[in-house]
Amino acid sequence: MRSLKVGLFQMNSVVGDLEGNAARIRRHLESPVAKSLDIAAFPELAITGYPPEDLLLKPTFLEKNRQVLATLFDMAPELLVIVGFVEQADDIYNAAAIIYRGRLVGVQRKQYLPNYGVFDENRYFQSGSSNTLVRYRNTTIGVNICEDIWYPKGPLYHQALDGDAEVIVNLSASPFHAGKREVRESMLKTRAADNGTYIVYTNLVGGQDELVFDGQSLVISPEGEIECRGRAFAEDVVVTEIDVDRVFGVRLHDPRRRKEKLSRVYGADWGSFPMTMVDLDAMNGTPSPPPQKPRRLERGPLNTPLSDVEEVYEALTMGVRDYVAKNRLTDVLVGISGGVDSALVAAIACDALGPARVHGVFMPSVYTSAESREDATALSAALGFRLETIPIKELCDSFASALAPSFGDRHAKDPEGDTTDENLQPRIRGMLLMALSNKFGHLVLTTGNKSEMGVGYMTLYGDMAGGFAVLKDVPKTEVYALCRLRNSRGPGAIPERILEKAPTAELRPDQRDTDSLPSYDILDPIMAAYVEEDLGYEEIVGRGFDPADVARVIRLVDRSEYKRRQSPPGVKISLRAFGKDWRLPMTNRFKGV
Repeated sequence: MRSLKVGLFQMNSVVGDLEGNAARIRRHLESPVAKSLDIAAFPELAITGYPPEDLLLKPTFLEKNRQVLATLFDMAPELLVIVGFVEQADDIYNAAAIIYRGRLVGVQRKQYLPNYGVFDENRYFQSGSSNTLVRYRNTTIGVNICEDIWYPKGPLYHQALDGDAEVIVNLSASPFHAGKREVRESMLKTRAADNGTYIVYTNLVGGQDELVFDGQSLVISPEGEIECRGRAFAEDVVVTEIDVDRVFGVRLHDPRRRKEKLSRVYGADWGSFPMTMVDLDAMNGTPSPPPQKPRRLERGPLNTPLSDVEEVYEALTMGVRDYVAKNRLTDVLVGISGGVDSALVAAIACDALGPARVHGVFMPSVYTSAESREDATALSAALGFRLETIPIKELCDSFASALAPSFGDRHAKDPEGDTTDENLQPRIRGMLLMALSNKFGHLVLTTGNKSEMGVGYMTLYGDMAGGFAVLKDVPKTEVYALCRLRNSRGPGAIPERILEKAPTAELRPDQRDTDSLPSYDILDPIMAAYVEEDLGYEEIVGRGFDPADVARVIRLVDRSEYKRRQSPPGVKISLRAFGKDWRLPMTNRFKGV
């Protein structure tokens, strides 16, 4: 019986903190857990953090990355360590360092460079063109990186078929979006079963600007069964033993492998890159360890997956926590309106940072209802954050008085005000929040959601003013689902009346969001079809939506890009978020309807 004890170190790297990331790795390698392992695997670009973006264009950054990698060589001499770094040779490569007994014994370069959605690796890296195998403890091990494993006939296929790899170690930095875990796990189970190999999949965890990495590292058997799963949205060390001899038994019963091998003899379907074998067993100068007697292996944890809404809530919470911490901030400011969006942002901030570091500001105007005041106060009491009240009536009057001469006849024709007067209110609120931010160094969390962002139902330099947009990728209908989830957890809850009352900006008498927009249960699916699926007017109408509603939403989305480009970064939780995923030209004459 051949077995290997593997450790998957699901770590939260900080982009650019090369020494800090290396120190985290060293602490893991010095821990009692590491002393019992055969293999320690760390995520993709664990040294630099992911994605390092244009830091990769700085030679000093690349050199420092190489230097800190070298500090790991002597940390665990009896342990096979595999860690992501940037290799600098004729070009730069997204690579995995294979370290053993004080030496860099091998490097595997990433071959498939993603260049879609949030990924931009072709801008920086050269693709690898060879495969590295390691012979270690009488086992053949292949190493590949993130995107490489998503292709059925990528490096894993050739490492397993041409190189007879029995265990595949994949280092990943796989960003979260809703539904990603199920897709990823289904793919990995298929790869393992199709190739009759163990897959040891180590994923990054943590927030980086708009991206959140969910962890949930995996070990999958050659039958395609998940043997253990790391925690979601938390650092974790997954330790498990794998029965390498199972690989031979599975392959005996799989005629597909024999046919694939036979095709190699006749030269058909030959597409693998050169293969390099690093024989650590021979390097040691000692015979392979004798077979072990059958015994019960020590299995790692199989953490239960979160529900879809739980995943989104944890992603938002981690996104806020890490954006604040990694930018060396401490406290946040939230404009509390008494509405559902600011309530959810406050709840997420309290869960991410603790209520003592969350500062709410209630800024009533003449149109703010008594119910909103009561709900803002009740929310503060329930969640435990401090709430300050700054009325804005006098400021609104001062602005109106100052602008009246310039407005001239336009003001006289509409003495009750128009959208200009309405927008003055959120702009005054934004100015107050930014003044408090400047004075105390707190980060302003904006409260607009994806539905509002999509159709431009927000005020530029007003409620869009701030440093981080927590709900930027969360549709309004999902806001309510997240609030219900939060209220099911306790302690503290979002007052029920906030969830029951009709959405309103309260910028004029008796205002409701539906005065300007379709109801959100109609708006959200139309916008999702247009933005996330790229469907056109006729296709969306074909799904049963009212043609007038479809045309209205498309026009609003198309003409609001200039606003979205000026919005703060926010956590990506959908397949296509505004920002890096969505790149509509601000100046363009193509209209969706």
